[in-house]
Amino acid sequence: MPRLITPEGMQNHKLGGNFTFTAKRIEHLGATEYTLVTIATDESGSVSGFMDQLLAMVQESVGSCKSSPRSDNLLVRVLYFSDKHPNGVKEIHGFKPLAEIDPAQYPMPNPGGWTPLCDAVYSAIGAMNKYGKELYDRDYLANGIVFIITDGGENASVATMPMVKTELAKSVTGEILESMISILIGVNVDRCKDILDEFSREAGITQFIDAGDASAKNLAKIANFVSRSVSSQSQSLGTGGPSQQIAATI
Repeated sequence: MPRLITPEGMQNHKLGGNFTFTAKRIEHLGATEYTLVTIATDESGSVSGFMDQLLAMVQESVGSCKSSPRSDNLLVRVLYFSDKHPNGVKEIHGFKPLAEIDPAQYPMPNPGGWTPLCDAVYSAIGAMNKYGKELYDRDYLANGIVFIITDGGENASVATMPMVKTELAKSVTGEILESMISILIGVNVDRCKDILDEFSREAGITQFIDAGDASAKNLAKIANFVSRSVSSQSQSLGTGGPSQQIAATI
């Protein structure tokens, strides 16, 4: 389907394998420091019962960030992931300033296929590392925060766990980004909570949170958590480390 958000002023980038992403051309940026934000949402067949709530959650997560005192210093990327997409990932839009994003244009998830969790994490972290390095090389200060929202464990990826672990290890050295926080959020995961917890620890993800069921109330809580966490991480930029205000639960 055609991209709903016009990638004007955006540039294509390549990661390992055939993974790609887009990002705002650096020469078009207006600030000197940025927090990179990625929200990756499961679009596998098992989310078909709550896709309306998922869309509302993503829209609210991004929309609420506009009230952050540092909203002008956020660059946001949004993904859906399912193995029905090439390399498991569909980029809704690449890293771009909030002022250029209209969450109302986000497409409804179209659930189908299996859960390429490694693909989602690899694309999210790899893109952040690559773009963060380009910002660093141009004397921009940057940190990052990633949210991976899923209702199931890995079962369909092109990317491997070693690829994921390598990118996550790069992201926390402080050589590319000042700091990076990665959060795996499980929804409706009673049967695979332990599997996701183990995935998180093996990959090197900062934290795993079981958000409970997929009720509208709980998904609204996730949106609020995302917004608050983004604001906290952005306000920590320049301190030399990650935000200490990220909650352990939603």
